[in-house]
Order: sequence, then structure tokens, then C-alpha cells
Amino acid sequence: MLDLEVVPERSLGNEQWEFALGMPLAQAISILQKHCRIIKNVQVLYSEQTPLSHDLILNLTQDGIKLLFGACNQRLKVRETCSVSRPKLSLSCSGVHFNTQAIAPTIEQIDQSFGATHPGVYNAAEQLFHLNFRGLSFSFQLDSWNEAPKYEPNFAHGLASLQIPHGATVKRMYISAGNNLQDTKAPVMPLACFLGNVYAECVDVLRDGVGPLGLRLRLLTAGCGPGVMADAKVRAVERNIYFGDSCQDVLSALGSPHKVFYKSEDKMKIHSPSPHKQVPSKCNDYFFNYFTLGVDLLFDSSTHLVKKFVLHTNFPGHYNFNIYHRCDFKIPLWDQIQELLGHPMEKPVVLHRSSSANNTNPFGSTFCFGLQRMIFEVMQNNHIASVTLYGAPRPSSRARTEAIGH
Repeated sequence: MLDLEVVPERSLGNEQWEFALGMPLAQAISILQKHCRIIKNVQVLYSEQTPLSHDLILNLTQDGIKLLFGACNQRLKVRETCSVSRPKLSLSCSGVHFNTQAIAPTIEQIDQSFGATHPGVYNAAEQLFHLNFRGLSFSFQLDSWNEAPKYEPNFAHGLASLQIPHGATVKRMYISAGNNLQDTKAPVMPLACFLGNVYAECVDVLRDGVGPLGLRLRLLTAGCGPGVMADAKVRAVERNIYFGDSCQDVLSALGSPHKVFYKSEDKMKIHSPSPHKQVPSKCNDYFFNYFTLGVDLLFDSSTHLVKKFVLHTNFPGHYNFNIYHRCDFKIPLWDQIQELLGHPMEKPVVLHRSSSANNTNPFGSTFCFGLQRMIFEVMQNNHIASVTLYGAPRPSSRARTEAIGH
């Protein structure tokens, strides 16, 4: 049985690990993978057809915990603990246990542990009482269905619904930000989650009338000043990367990549104009992979200049899911890409990914559409998995036209 500390409006965890509100999905999965011998039977729940309309859920079935991540930003917004009255967990707050095999989480125990709050509210549809603290909510199960009618809002002028019956036990517990569980959103990423990494708050595609020119990235980092009592806080900086920038330009702007990957082959080369006329290179092009930015940069092996950007959306159900953090990119004036740019001139290219060790891909193929020096990789549910930007190399000097993107 896990012994976990509850911190209202912040986290659930112990000395080894912590699920903090605002934590990126990838970090939560990393915790589960690291402690897979203790935390078992984890499910990833998502909407296959409408992934942006429903939260992404990590369901820890053995321990009765659900972690709800925002559909768009993929950061932790709610932690739900189920079946608290039949404990799979030992729970405490400020070092004092309120739920163990020996301590039942009754209304009296919750009142003793957390103090006074607003009266409980009865939900007739769920047959549950909801008791709300700031950043923490409890749902209580009635002992019998016969008790339900006297707690209906219209009974005795609705006053009965303000009093939770004695002996009622907790069925669910929720940890969230703010006072309203229904409207809660993931808070900003806490400092403890940066772990020395740089994250992208947003990425703007810079373009002219012909096609893309580069990227403008708004980066977040948790910097510290000098001294023992350093003032750690989140800092935001903007960086521009263009086609034709050198490796040194990119390293100076973004720092070292998480990985450098050398291409063994170009599967899309056959679809380029006159592929038979292209002179084969003696060296392989290489990627800088920035996983926490959700961005890849491809460098030409001969010139060592940027020739391609790849932006990843990290949708569940895609072959590369959980390798990258979601890139929140924006392409100017494009709400409905095909309507504004026109339909592709050719049929899509079918892309089937598989590893060399395992030739199966349970998620199926994706479709690649080319428009204005861009390739949109589209999943079978019509959601964009990635966008690849191409452009002619430009001088690596910073004498760029300031009007770009304005």
C-alpha cells in the first residue's frame, strides 16, 4: 500500500516522487516508469476521435488514482483518488493520517483533519455529498438509498442538503487548483518540474508570402541567481531561429539539444522534384532533438545549416507519443489550413512508422499533405501529428528584415 502526503492545491506524493499540479504529462509517465515495480497496472485513457475535447487520463487502477491532464496543454490539472473508504492508499496531510486501514475517512475524521469549511452540497444525480476546501474536495457516499429523499434540495426548504449525515465516508477525493473543481485548469508549471530544462510556452512560425522563414520561440526556464539563498523564479526569453542558421547560432539561442540523431535515409526523397538528379551526400544529415520544446531541427551535413523544422503535437495514438512535449505552435492566419491555402495539388503520401527491432505499429499509418513548403502529417482522426517546415537556406547573419511576422 502506498503511503502518500496530500498537499491541497499542490500535490500528492512521498519522499521519492510527487505528482504536482501543472506537471507535464511526460514527467508523470517518467515517474510511473521509474517506479513500475511499485505502481502497476497503469492505463492511458483518451478520446481517439476527439482528443482535444476530453482530458487525457493516467489511471492507476491498482492504487485507485486518476491523473487528469488538460487536453490542450497536457499538464496535470486534477488528481482523483477513488474508493477511499476501501483504502488502497494511506493518506495524510501535514503529517497526520486521515485514511489508513485503521482510520476510516468519515466526515468526522475529515472535519478533524482539515477544519471548518462551507456546508456540503448534495448531488441527487450522483447520490453524493460534496465538501469543498480550497484546492481539495471530498465526495461522500450515503449509507443507504433510503436516506436520499430527505437530502433533496426541495425537502425542508433545502436546508437538509447543507448537513452531511454523521458517519458518511469518503468515496472520492480531488486535488485541484482554486475553489471550483468543475472549471479548474492546470496551473503554470511549478519550479520543481523544470529540472534544468527549457520549455516552450509558444512557438510562432515566421513566414512571408511564399512560405516559412523560421521560428520565434518564447522559452521558459527556472533560473537562479548567485549565492546560497538564490531567488529561483521562472524567466521568459524570446529566441528566433531561421533557415540557414548555423549549429553555433542554434546552440547559442536554444542551448544543447537532448539528442543528436543522424539520418540513415530520407524516406520522403522519392516525392521531391527530380530525385534522380540529386547528388548523394557522403555524410548524413543530422537532427537536433529538443524534446521539451517539441521541436526538431535538421542540419545539412555539408553546410551545417538549418534546412528543416519539425513541430510535434504529441497526440495520444501517434507512433511518437510521449517522446516529445506538445509544441504549442501558431501559423499566422491559418485557422482552417485547407480552406485558406487551398487543397493539396497531389494525393497524400502514406507514412508508416515502425522500429527496426519491431516492425509492427499498433497506431496505423498517417497521411502527409504538402502545402507551401510545409508537410502536414495527419492522423486518421484528422488531427495534425506534426508539421515539417522547409525553406531555402538564408545567410546566417542576424541582419533580418524586422517586418517578418508582424
